[in-house]
Amino acid sequence: MRVVAGKYRGKKLLAPKSILIRPTGDKVKQAIFTKLQFFVSNKRVLDLFSGSGALGIEALSRGAKEVIFVDNSHEGINLTKANLRQLNEKCRVIFSSFDKALESLDKPFDLILLDPPYRSGYYEKCLEIIYNKNLLAQDGVIVCERLGAIQINTEYFDIIDTKHYGTVSVDYFEAKDNK
Repeated sequence: MRVVAGKYRGKKLLAPKSILIRPTGDKVKQAIFTKLQFFVSNKRVLDLFSGSGALGIEALSRGAKEVIFVDNSHEGINLTKANLRQLNEKCRVIFSSFDKALESLDKPFDLILLDPPYRSGYYEKCLEIIYNKNLLAQDGVIVCERLGAIQINTEYFDIIDTKHYGTVSVDYFEAKDNK
């Protein structure tokens, strides 16, 4: 696992030992951030279900001004902290369930990276809380990585794009009133 581009390009990240943490593959990570390449700089980012922190660290590498990492796994939190330490980055890392973490946040994010366990059923609940708490900035984007066979249904956000990478799909959402 490596940082794909930006100021930390090529830096190796610590990988999980547990099969319960599924890092985003480099090909998918590169595709996400290539699509967002002119969007990430100077943005406030939430890496929800951060696991090793690889997605949020990619955002930092590409110029995000702030990244908050959230995970409810001790291994994930420890990996995120260790990966941030080796890059000498200081970020807020929250050990919590996604719903409690979202409820505790009060300022909107420009970019929300949403990558829960594929078959968890958390997608719609996350989107509902994000909407109800107004956690997506006016021109913000939510990126959801999912197993291609799983569809995300939401009344709160519009899908602006979907890309497929083998068995993995990535949806890009924006607020319904952004049109």
